[in-house]
Amino acid sequence: MSISLSSLILLPIWISMAQIQQGGPDEKEKTTALKDLLSRIDLDELMKKDEPPLDFPDTLEGFEYAFNEKGQLRHIKTGEPFVFNYREDLHRWNQKRYEALGEIITKYVYELLEKDCNLKKISIPVDATESEPKSFIFMSEDALTNPQKLMVLIHGSGVVRAGQWARRLIINEDLDSGTQIPFIKRAMDEGYGVIVLNPNENYIEVEKPKIHVQSSSDSSDEPAEKRERKDKVSKETKKRRDFYEKYRNPQREKEMMQLYIRENGSPEEHAIYVWDHFIAQSAAENVFFVAHSYGGLAFVELMIQREADVKSKVTAVALTDSVHNVWHQEAGKTIREWMRENCCNWVSSSEPLDTSVESMLPDCPRVSAGTDRHELTSWKSFPSIFKFFSEASEAKGGSPRPAPTRRSHRLKARGAVRGGGRGAGARPGGPRALISSLSSRSRGRETVGCGARCIISR
Repeated sequence: MSISLSSLILLPIWISMAQIQQGGPDEKEKTTALKDLLSRIDLDELMKKDEPPLDFPDTLEGFEYAFNEKGQLRHIKTGEPFVFNYREDLHRWNQKRYEALGEIITKYVYELLEKDCNLKKISIPVDATESEPKSFIFMSEDALTNPQKLMVLIHGSGVVRAGQWARRLIINEDLDSGTQIPFIKRAMDEGYGVIVLNPNENYIEVEKPKIHVQSSSDSSDEPAEKRERKDKVSKETKKRRDFYEKYRNPQREKEMMQLYIRENGSPEEHAIYVWDHFIAQSAAENVFFVAHSYGGLAFVELMIQREADVKSKVTAVALTDSVHNVWHQEAGKTIREWMRENCCNWVSSSEPLDTSVESMLPDCPRVSAGTDRHELTSWKSFPSIFKFFSEASEAKGGSPRPAPTRRSHRLKARGAVRGGGRGAGARPGGPRALISSLSSRSRGRETVGCGARCIISR
């Protein structure tokens, strides 16, 4: 006969309850307390007591991993990819280990943004005092002074931070697909200023202060007998609480509390704050947004709150599998019309890249990102997004091309070979014309519904 570990743990409690139930009123009170304890115990939480310590390295080297020349995370000794199930049957411990590695990856990407991409880390709020919680964004040197083009990057929700599209891609695939670095480097090569938002950095965590309950014995007016009775109850309560805590939190993990960052307490607030204090103040004639997943929702909220300003400054918006909803967000008719003219959403789909995809919402055209994996949509649509922006910029007609450099000649030649980027024969006509050309690539293939192409040809 096999007995589960949780049964062995709970057995002493059941025995105690059986013994106590035979006693008097005081014993019945203890029975009630034990029943209350049992009702609150989560058996999954109980299993924590058999975990190894949650003590993980704080560097990649400590984990014995490093990024190779292809940007892939590999074990230093074996050359193998990251292994999640490092310890069998300890899912929670493995998850905590993965999260600890993820925090190191976040810091590593921050370093790359500063050292590899030459971006500056800018603290926000801009008028924050030394003691209040702060966040930050990243900007190129010319982000506010570039008179022609500015690119703004917004990632989705979750654990990702500035410079990332998806943590799982960074760990399991490579830096190119999981970070915004390829977008940043190409944007700077093509003469854009760059601002990288950090919409998930909404608060800082600090250890929750322990509440010290003043002993009732300090009450000078109470009779000694009453004080003793109160002290006895207090001690019994503390004993029960400690008994429960022993099982609830065997690793003695710290209790944390969140201190929210002023005017940046949500992704939507953050987007509006960065718009007001940086993007709106920039000199760029053409502002372009790339917004992934929840970042698309944050952009739509920005439009709702700053409609006139956004329309006057933003030239085109590339969404990648955006989760915005113009009905739920109550976007007005004029916003929906502007989005149809100036936005395109590259969505997860098994259809080839840029194939028109049916949409149930009357907002912006939708085309395939060439992948059915949500987290890969930004990377897979990378070349199409830059073509979209290039033609939108030319259609607006106000931006002279930058003086050619050796690097720009190389890029132009490379683009001609690959058929990507802006060539001498690029056709003006703005975002709608480009979306139409994207859809026309699949004419001869069976495409879906009336998405972007029907909207454009209406």
